[in-house]
Amino acid sequence: VQLQASGGGLVQTGGSLRLSCAASGFNLDGHNMAWFREAPGEEREVVSCISESGDSTYYTDSVKGRFTISRDVAKNTIYLQMNTLKPEDTAVYYCAVDLTISVNSICPRNILGYDRWGQGTLVTVSS
Repeated sequence: VQLQASGGGLVQTGGSLRLSCAASGFNLDGHNMAWFREAPGEEREVVSCISESGDSTYYTDSVKGRFTISRDVAKNTIYLQMNTLKPEDTAVYYCAVDLTISVNSICPRNILGYDRWGQGTLVTVSS
C-alpha cells in the first residue's frame, strides 16, 4: 500500500492549487480517505475526508467553501482543490487511507481513523 502526494508549491494569497494523492496496492472503493495538514509547531489536523463510496465528504470549518475533495476511481487517485488560499493554509499536506474496508460509512475525522500516510507535500501561501 502506497500513497503518493503531489501538487504542493508556492502560491500568493487568493491563489489556487490542486493536490493529488495517487494510491497503489488497494482500490479506493471501500476505503475512506482524507487530507490532513501540519503547520510548523502545530499538530496535524484533518482538512477534509471522503467516504469509501465517495458519497459523503467532510471539511473542517476553516476550509469550507474554499476546498473541494474528490476522487477518480479509474485513476485510483484523490484530489484536493484549494481555492482562495490564505497564509494560514501554509502547511505540509498529507493524504491518508483507512485500510479497514467499509460500507456505508462516514469518513473518520481524526488521525486515529487512518492507517497509512503519504509522504506529504508542502503548500506555502505568501501574503
